[in-house]
Amino acid sequence: MTFIQIFIDVPNQVAIDLKKVGTDLNNVKAVSNFERYSEHVKKLVLEYGPRVVTGFVVLVIGWWLIRLVVRALNRLMEAREIDPTLRPFLKTLLSISLKVMLIISVASQIGVQTTSFVAALGAAGLAVGLALQGSLANFAGGVLILFFKPFKAGDYIGAQTFEGKVTEIQILYTILTTADNKKVVIPNGLLSNNSVVNFSANETRRVDLKINVDTGSDLSKAKKIIEKVVAANVLILKDPAPTIGVHDLTDSAMTFVCWVWVNKDDYLAVKHGVQEAVKIAFDQEGIKLPSAMTIIQMGDGART
Repeated sequence: MTFIQIFIDVPNQVAIDLKKVGTDLNNVKAVSNFERYSEHVKKLVLEYGPRVVTGFVVLVIGWWLIRLVVRALNRLMEAREIDPTLRPFLKTLLSISLKVMLIISVASQIGVQTTSFVAALGAAGLAVGLALQGSLANFAGGVLILFFKPFKAGDYIGAQTFEGKVTEIQILYTILTTADNKKVVIPNGLLSNNSVVNFSANETRRVDLKINVDTGSDLSKAKKIIEKVVAANVLILKDPAPTIGVHDLTDSAMTFVCWVWVNKDDYLAVKHGVQEAVKIAFDQEGIKLPSAMTIIQMGDGART
């Protein structure tokens, strides 16, 4: 081997050895990185593994319990005869609310930071609530009406200066039909926060009549005529017994009160029928109704 060959081969050999060293170093680094990642993964598994398993178990059990609660609510609403149109909404509302709370609770248990999410959710709910304040009040009123049933469809009620038959109870509004066939739409928020008179709540009602008779007529005779008319009306209940008596006496008239009890569906028929029958009987028996009297004040103090 000549000097020139040795001079040429030595650098080549050195280059080959340097490549092997570089490869070995890369392999060492790869092994070191893998071990470091493995340790990190192992640490994460040991730290969060039990939390994830526990959270999954809680999620499954919670989901099952929510289904039981929703079913119990449905049975309760059926037992209390809650309006069928309200039941699906209440079940869905309860189910979604409980599931959201469960998911947030499980996420927090695993280690997820839910504080900012809950704050954002609360802020969004507040904004929506302020924007829909009136509608939410009506919605809450509708839920209360359908749940507690101060009145139901078909009842005759008086509210907000209106009287009429309830034709429909919606989630936001209640619709009445008046005696002259007008449609009245009343927000449920007003109905739930103000007085409502339900004329159909009880099976019987009392008809209150005031009958005026001229002071020149026979009081006893007039009373007997009223009693006879009441006794002849088959729609008037015997129990409680009718009440007939003198309510007021003035210079021009005697006022009788006539209180009779009837079934709620016969209220108007009895009210109109008794007054008509009394007037006919008075005319036949010569009992006069009070006439209007006009007083004229003359300049010299004379009166006519």
